[in-house]
Amino acid sequence: MNAMSISQANAQCLEQELIWFTKVLESSANLYFKQKGEYQSLAEIPCPNLVEDESSYACLVRDCRMTMDERIVLMLALVPHIRPQLLDLFFANNKSFNRGFTEFGGWKGKSHSGFLPTCETAAFILAGSSLEKRFEVVRLFEPEHFFTEKGILRLDYQGSGEPILSRALHLSVEYLNRLTLGITHKPDYSISFPAKLITAKLGWDDLVLAPEVLDEIDHINTWLKHSRTIMEEWGLGKVIKPGYRSLFYGPPGTGKTLTATLIGAEAGVDVYRIDLSMVVSKYIGETEKNLANVFDQAQHKNWILFFDEADALFGKRTQTSSSNDRYANQEVSYLLQRVEDFPGVVILATNLKANIDEAFARRFQTVVYFPMPNAEQRYRLWEGMLNGKCRLAKDVSLANVAEKYELSGGAITNVVRYGAIRALRQRDGLICHDDLVKGITRELMKEGRTV
Repeated sequence: MNAMSISQANAQCLEQELIWFTKVLESSANLYFKQKGEYQSLAEIPCPNLVEDESSYACLVRDCRMTMDERIVLMLALVPHIRPQLLDLFFANNKSFNRGFTEFGGWKGKSHSGFLPTCETAAFILAGSSLEKRFEVVRLFEPEHFFTEKGILRLDYQGSGEPILSRALHLSVEYLNRLTLGITHKPDYSISFPAKLITAKLGWDDLVLAPEVLDEIDHINTWLKHSRTIMEEWGLGKVIKPGYRSLFYGPPGTGKTLTATLIGAEAGVDVYRIDLSMVVSKYIGETEKNLANVFDQAQHKNWILFFDEADALFGKRTQTSSSNDRYANQEVSYLLQRVEDFPGVVILATNLKANIDEAFARRFQTVVYFPMPNAEQRYRLWEGMLNGKCRLAKDVSLANVAEKYELSGGAITNVVRYGAIRALRQRDGLICHDDLVKGITRELMKEGRTV
């Protein structure tokens, strides 16, 4: 189906589900307050038949083999987005205390005037005053339940130390878009998600690395292809932790970021680069909170998390001579735990391996050194970037340039850009030897070197 027909199918399916959910709400209230109603229990209300339905909602219900209780919870989280007025009945006042009913739960949004559900709201609908049923409802919000494992629902505490069912009940943006518009959502860079999806137009043929480096990279590629075989079919999941952690280190511009991107492209998974400027905070606890936002959203998705300049986050712990040192060390310990528990691939990149805390280094499955390219590799880089389409003057010898000037791949890219601009400014698009030398001089000056 195209996007329009998927959206229409979703709307038709959800209209039927809303009619059913409305009966559930009314019957739940009638049963709790012992008022007459059409049904004596929620189980008597027939759920819409979704067997032949091809909407996104129906497919999710079938794939997860959802029970009636699970469908009610999913609709409760979805209703504020598609039919918020259905929850207005929870604004009823308890006349005995001239306030709302505690058992309804709910929380207030900053701009939304309607009722926003919590897990307590779900417990009221499903359990009423039954303590045994209430305990069953709690299980729907445990980490092992598919609601959490698949990232369908997000539960937020409004305050520390509050009851477990007081958590706000959110439908994830990903599943909101899927169940309504029929589109797959990928999170974009924001304050709440300080990570950016990175891609590259280049391929493995454009990446010039030493054979030993490529061999290490192939370990990661093999894990991404065969991790299920290793963990499940071979039974090694009993003795090794899920996920894969790798450290890339070496001078700037030697291909660390491009390699991470290509690993993701080959495996067909997304690579997100963490923006450390948005993660690291001077305020106590904020760094952990910011990083938790990324890990929580990535936990059950097949993503690669790429931390560039990772020593800013994963640096060595210090002697605790002050409270600030203690908090900094707690930060590092927290990061260590999140990285170690993450079931996907985490790649840390740094210019200096010595800056990384040893506790992290011990937990890497691969440690890959990206050296400066040698003369032969530099020649391949020059040839690949100029690709035969750029017009070179007769005085240009790429072999001589590659032999004479030690540059990283990133620096060569900058020189090529500079040479192309200079050639177009001064003549009819012909890059000469002097253009390249001037560009090289500029790059070496950045590093405090001279020609």
